[in-house]
Amino acid sequence: MGSADDEYGVSSIRKSSQPSQTKFKLKILILVILTNLVTIYIFTGPNVPIPQNLNLPLYWDNSKLLRELNATKRELANSRTQISDLQEHLKATNILSKSLQEQLTEFKEAIDEHPLSGVSFTQINPSYNELLNGLSPEAKRAMGPHKLPLGYYSRVGSDELYPSVGGACLKYKDELEEFMKYEVGGECPVDDVFAQKLMMKGCEPMPRRRCHPKSPRNYADPTPLPESLWSTPSDTSIIWDPYSCKNYSCLNNRRNMPGYFDCNDCFDLKGREKTRWLVDNGGIDFGIDKVLKVKPPGTIRIGLDIGGGSGTFAARMKERNVTIVTTSMNLDGPFNSFIASRGLISMHVTVSQRLPFFENTLDIVHSMHVLSNWIPDEMLELTFYDIYRVLRPGGIFWLDHFFCFGSQLNTTYVPMIDRVGFKKLRWSTGMKVDRGIDKNEWYFSALLEKPKL
Repeated sequence: MGSADDEYGVSSIRKSSQPSQTKFKLKILILVILTNLVTIYIFTGPNVPIPQNLNLPLYWDNSKLLRELNATKRELANSRTQISDLQEHLKATNILSKSLQEQLTEFKEAIDEHPLSGVSFTQINPSYNELLNGLSPEAKRAMGPHKLPLGYYSRVGSDELYPSVGGACLKYKDELEEFMKYEVGGECPVDDVFAQKLMMKGCEPMPRRRCHPKSPRNYADPTPLPESLWSTPSDTSIIWDPYSCKNYSCLNNRRNMPGYFDCNDCFDLKGREKTRWLVDNGGIDFGIDKVLKVKPPGTIRIGLDIGGGSGTFAARMKERNVTIVTTSMNLDGPFNSFIASRGLISMHVTVSQRLPFFENTLDIVHSMHVLSNWIPDEMLELTFYDIYRVLRPGGIFWLDHFFCFGSQLNTTYVPMIDRVGFKKLRWSTGMKVDRGIDKNEWYFSALLEKPKL
């Protein structure tokens, strides 16, 4: 029984394993068939393009791979450089965009403040418009604002250009209308005296005009330099007749005429003018040569003479290679024409006007008699500060023959000069008898320096 069971048992196991082997063989057969089918499909199916740059080496070339790797590194480095450059450009673009955005914001704020596009200042500011009312069209043309091209607001802070005209001009409308009364394109009226009255009232600078100034008949060319410095110009070079003086011979002899003239003999180049500033007496009369020696040779080159009369100070300086601009009024004679005829530079302005020079530019500023106690203290101090402004560091202010009362010298003017900040290089005081009458007038001459920081 036992052997039979064993035989039957083994037999049953073998019988049960035969189907499993059959299934395995069948799976192998199916796998082989599928593999063959796939192979047949690949070689007989549709053509698939193979990239031309696809190299399938049959063996590994280490040197070639190294070269390709190095080339890839170089391309990567170049790419990084380009990226860095693009980043810098991007930063610059961001900065520019930010600046433009700020300007647009400012422009928008201005528009928001004055939302009406194209509105002029005279419409926004009725008070200015009211000041212009009643003026002739020619006066309005000279004094009214002029529209600037689009886009200038962000550069100059305004969309209109305003002519530089003294605000007091609008206060004296009748005189202003008289000054602006002429034929457009024709000859300007001879109104020098009238114009200077407006200037003294604060109408400075005056409005421009569209007319031609009257020219002297038989005009004679000026004498060549350097002879012109000490030559009386031709009588036909000027138009002057406010006091029945039609020529320089008359002007040179005004000391014998009735009336007071501030500069009786300024046009007489053979008289006192010939010796001015040549002698230094150690007192209040300073000599030019001694003044120039306070600075290294050649460092005093350009300057200004305030109220320089007939230009003799500028002539003396020109002989020493120093260029001086002379300001003068024509109150007692044709001073500006006379100065120009000598080959010098004249400027027709009053002492109340801001000096038309940029700061830290002039080597020397001189003034004789004009800056004195007849000028109100507030205006005089402003003038001193303006002189300080235009002088370069180390520049010289020559205050020549300043006159005042003795009580004013130490209580008013010395403290004023100290407040402005000038350094005293030379200072002399003295008392003079003016026109034969003792008025207790004190004079002082000072050589002042703008300090270097």
